[in-house]
Parts: sequence; structure tokens; C-alpha cells
Amino acid sequence: MNKKMGLTTKIFIGLIVGLIVGLILNKMGPSTFRDKFLVDGVFTLVGTVFLNAIKMMVVPLVFVSIANGAASMSDIRKLGRVGTKTLAFYLVTTAVAITIAIVLSIVVQPGMGLDMSALVKTEPTIAEAKPLVKVISDMVPTNPVAAMAAGEMLQIIVFALLVGVGLASLGDKVKGVVAIFDQLNELMMKMIGFVMLLAPYGVLCLIAKTFTGLGFSAMVPLAKYMFCVLFALALHAIITYSGMLVAFTRLSPVKFFKKFAPVMGVAFSTASSNATLPVTLEATEEKLGVSKSIASFTIPLGATINMDGTAIMQGAATIFISQLYGVPLSLSAILTVILTATLASVGTAGVPGVGLIMLSMVLQAVGLPIEGIALIIGIDRILDMSRTAINITGDAICTIIVAKSEGEFDEKVYNSEVVEKSIA
Repeated sequence: MNKKMGLTTKIFIGLIVGLIVGLILNKMGPSTFRDKFLVDGVFTLVGTVFLNAIKMMVVPLVFVSIANGAASMSDIRKLGRVGTKTLAFYLVTTAVAITIAIVLSIVVQPGMGLDMSALVKTEPTIAEAKPLVKVISDMVPTNPVAAMAAGEMLQIIVFALLVGVGLASLGDKVKGVVAIFDQLNELMMKMIGFVMLLAPYGVLCLIAKTFTGLGFSAMVPLAKYMFCVLFALALHAIITYSGMLVAFTRLSPVKFFKKFAPVMGVAFSTASSNATLPVTLEATEEKLGVSKSIASFTIPLGATINMDGTAIMQGAATIFISQLYGVPLSLSAILTVILTATLASVGTAGVPGVGLIMLSMVLQAVGLPIEGIALIIGIDRILDMSRTAINITGDAICTIIVAKSEGEFDEKVYNSEVVEKSIA
């Protein structure tokens, strides 16, 4: 039974147990056992170890993933226009996605009205946000090693992109170096897998600690935060994706969602763009009429760099955490969030849980306390599954638009009746 229990199930169990334990301890009132042994002892230890493990992965993951992703884009030179269109689509829709989430969160204000003093014993360290001009000028690091040591994420992203583009342009001359980056990327994925093994216990302890201090008062803000993320995901799928499909191809979005719904179901259950990759490729080629040459380029690239759902979570979570801690974000800080999350999407691997690691990077970029992740981490698995479904939907929509523009699209296949066969 244990062998069949997936990470999702374990995290759900950790979430529910942590919620129940926290609410019970909140009702019990202060005691040495509760406060010293459990809250400040076991819960703090396990929760802090898990958060530290997440933070530990940020810099190496961002550098290796982005450099590796850019190095593998040598195909762009062969495909020419296809690569340019694909990259433009992915980056623009990511920026649109996070903007939707930020605007919705500012309107709904999910983090307002929650007293964090019961949960936070000391004032969190909050760095002063830089002006936008300073952020842009500082994107180019004078010392990449120092940037990595200091966790200057925008500088790391720029340096990693330059390394990746350099490797791609040198081609066969640096085959050995590219192979090393491939292996390092595999290593990062394996290490993230190890870190996520702690997730059920980290979630249990973080949620238990949160609700011991806050009780039922935390329920409403969390529900509002979930609403912001889920509603933003729905808006992005229905308005942005469907609108682009109609505008660029004149195809029916209804037919698309009918045929693509089973793939979204697979993505929802696995919470992994990479795990869904074979199913997405099969659906776009056999059911949506895209040629293999286009789909085999745009779909894997999308699984690497197109993370609209993750960007929506990062936007909503950033506003949520800024409201929780009473740290207003200036227009330049909000633009920094959009820029950082859009660039970070290039390096967000398509595996479960990695979005939280990227969120810590976005929070650092605008000087918000990473401690805020503790409140949302317990419910993130539910949202992770939902945003993965949106991520792979964007991959498929982009693929159809590019294929249609290149004359490598079979409209008869797209408009044919849905074949009653499980593509999972």
C-alpha cells in the first residue's frame, strides 16, 4: 500500500493531519508541551529544514536549468521562424499570465486582515526594493560568482542565458561541456526529488505550526488566495489561450478543449509537464493535426520554458505574502516581479513542486520574506496540479498556432470527431 501511495497523496495527508493537529492545539491553549516541545521544537525543526532545503536548490537549479535549456536551443537556428514564434508566444503569455494574477490579487486582497503577530515571533528581514532602473542595470553581473553567492537571481538568469547561448553557438566544439550540463540538469532533478520526499512532513509541520498560532482565522485568507490562483488560471485558459487560438487560426476553442481534456487530466494527476510530455505529443499530432516536425520541437521546449500556471501562482503568492506582512509593493517592484517570473519560467523544470523553489527567488527579488511560503506550502499541491494542466494547454495552443502559420497543420484532423480512446 505504501509503495502505491504517491507524493500527492502523502502531501494531502500531511496537509489534513497538520490542519487538524494545528486546530486542536490552538483550542488547547498555551502549554509548555505545545509551545516549547511541539511548536518551537518539532514543528519548527522539520519545517525549517524543509524550507532550507528548498532555498538550497534555488541558485544551482536556476543556473543549470537555464544554461542547459538555452544550450539545447541550437534547433532554433535550423527552424528559424518557428523558434522565434515559439519563444515569443511562451514569453508573452507568461508575462500576461502573471499580470492577470497580480491584478486579480490586488483587487481581491487575499492577505489582508490576517494577524501574523501570533505566528511570527520576530520581525522578518525585508530588504529594501530597488528602483526599476537599478534592477535593469544590475541585471548584468560584474562578478557572476559573487552574484551566485549573494543569490542575485536576475544576474544569475542573465549569466546562465549567456552561457547557454554561447554553448549553443559553438555547437560540436563544446559537445562535452553541453553533455556535462545535461548531466548536471539530471542531477538537479534528482536532488529536487530528494527534497520533495521531505514535503509531506514539512507540510504537516508548517501547517500545524501555522494553525496552532492562527486557528480558523487563517482559513479565509487561504481560501481567497486559492480562489485568486484558480480563477486566474481559468481566465488565462478561457480568455488568453482561446482568444489567441481564434485570433491567429480561426479554429474552435471548444473542439480543442474537447480533444485536449484527457491530456489535461493526465497533467492534473501527475502535476508534471515532463511526465505528461508523451501524451501531449500524441494528442497534438494525432488528434489536433500538427505535423511531427513542429510538435517535436515546440512541445518539449514548452515543457521546459512555458510555465504560465506557475507564473500565475508566483504573482498571486507574491501579492498575498506582501499583504500578509504589510509590505506594500511599488509599481517598480510589481514590474520586477513580472520580469523575474517571466525570465524564471525559462528555468522552471516541469516536475512537481519546483514552482515553490522559483517563488522563493521571486520573493527575494523584491525583498519579501521567504517565511511567507510556510503559509501557502500546505495547499500548494492542489494548485500545482491545476497549474500544470494550464502549462501543457499553453504548449498545445502555441504548437497549433505555429504549425498553422507554417503550413504544417491538418485542419481536417483538428475538426474531426473525438475518437473514443483513452490517450493516457
